[in-house]
Amino acid sequence: MEDSGAMEKKKEHRKRKSGVKAEKKKNKGKPKGDEMAERQKNPKAFAINSAQRAERKFRRKEDLTAKKQHIPLVDQTPEEPPPFLIAVVGPPKVGKSTLIRNLIKSFTKTNVTEIKGPITIVTSKKRRITLIECNNDVNCMIDIAKCADLVLLMCDASFGFEMEVFEFLNICQVHGMPKIMGVLTHLDVIRNAKTLKKRKKELKHRFWTEVYNGAKLFYLSGLLHGEYLRNEIKNLGRFISVMKLRPLSWRGAHSYILADRMEDITSRSS
Repeated sequence: MEDSGAMEKKKEHRKRKSGVKAEKKKNKGKPKGDEMAERQKNPKAFAINSAQRAERKFRRKEDLTAKKQHIPLVDQTPEEPPPFLIAVVGPPKVGKSTLIRNLIKSFTKTNVTEIKGPITIVTSKKRRITLIECNNDVNCMIDIAKCADLVLLMCDASFGFEMEVFEFLNICQVHGMPKIMGVLTHLDVIRNAKTLKKRKKELKHRFWTEVYNGAKLFYLSGLLHGEYLRNEIKNLGRFISVMKLRPLSWRGAHSYILADRMEDITSRSS
């Protein structure tokens, strides 16, 4: 026998028509009664005290609105755009190769044992990315700063920002400043939770000072079986695959080409 309760029609939600909640909803966005009465009683109290201060306040508001607006740029990308170049930069022994291997595994489910030069992978229907590791030398840093669309700037959290990081940031500033995201590794070395929280905060603010306020910073907690945690890599990968990158005016004025390798095919006899 079927349950008679299940057959009954579900009771509809009835909105409150009286009571505290109903009154709150009714008066939402309206000035409170007492405030309205005060305003009517004494309009001078609510008038502008200082025209200078009011002008400054208005100007600041307009400045903030203008800051949010971007100058429309002509999109010159072809129908099939080239892959986004993502450079992994950082001092030695910070985990650059491990990060590249993990990102490739996250996107393609393939294990790469040895990394030789740039690796291009498909991340979505319309996007390809090229992952390239930057060597710890100035010439390589200059070349990378000229052509990278996104830079993953890696830092050993247990040690802090090293000289190479600041050198690279200076080079980037001269070459049109590509989009930079920080990645903190070796967080598992700091055992104390309070110290770890403090360290994260310090490094975040130092990174913001160097790049810009609100720059994205990823934390990789530690290694598990020689790999970073799957969820953290997935989160980073998702962020990369949906990222929108504005064309840089500096790049538009300075043409460049990224060559994987160069071969001289001139015959020896000539």
